[in-house]
Amino acid sequence: MLPEVIAHRGASADRAEHTMGAYELALEQGADGLECDVRLTKDGHLVCVHDRRINRTSNGVGLVSDYTLDQLSELDFAGWHQNGAGAPPGVLTLEALLDLTTARPNTTLFVETKHPVRQAGLVEAKLVALLERFGLARPESTSDSKVVLMSFSQRAVRRCKQLAPAVPTVLLFAPRAPGRKDGELPGYADIAGPGIRLLRTDPDYVARAAQRGNPTYCWTVDEPADIALCQRLGVRYLATNRPARAREVLRAE
Repeated sequence: MLPEVIAHRGASADRAEHTMGAYELALEQGADGLECDVRLTKDGHLVCVHDRRINRTSNGVGLVSDYTLDQLSELDFAGWHQNGAGAPPGVLTLEALLDLTTARPNTTLFVETKHPVRQAGLVEAKLVALLERFGLARPESTSDSKVVLMSFSQRAVRRCKQLAPAVPTVLLFAPRAPGRKDGELPGYADIAGPGIRLLRTDPDYVARAAQRGNPTYCWTVDEPADIALCQRLGVRYLATNRPARAREVLRAE
């Protein structure tokens, strides 16, 4: 079975990350799913921004949590990218991204909550409340869910599972994370989330996780050799900034 291609922050090699243009292009390039990071604004809205600060990906400065949604809507979140000219201003909200994905029944949205943050568990509470509004918080089973919730924070993943038990969860971890090498996961995590560096040095990890009933979500896989490696190992979800290239390599394999 081919890995499912998940567009990491959209087709973020070709468009400014976390913009509607990046996600629309990812779908055009054949992505099976979309990935985003979410943070809370000062007035409690979930927006798609990776960094704590907006300096790198906008023409503003400072913490996401110090801005209201209206203030972020006035900033340019695409102009920094070589293909960002002419994109509409404003930050992408999770609500807008959910509108895009729910209109496409075969598309899964992977949502990562970022930690540590000053709002702590409020992020997950707001996230699940928004999923409730869209009718996505209570799928019949994890296999029926059109949303997957993720974090590097074990507490955040545990909160997600407590708030939405049937929505699948990914516990992300770095190559040297303690207690993950055997493929075991805590009961509140459904999917293992190693980075590609771990699989390069320990390719048998995917099989060990599978033996314990845990599929693998691997990030961030852009190089052809790494894409082919993930396919050979049986990775279930392949997160990439280049969904078109991933599709080409997988077809060739």
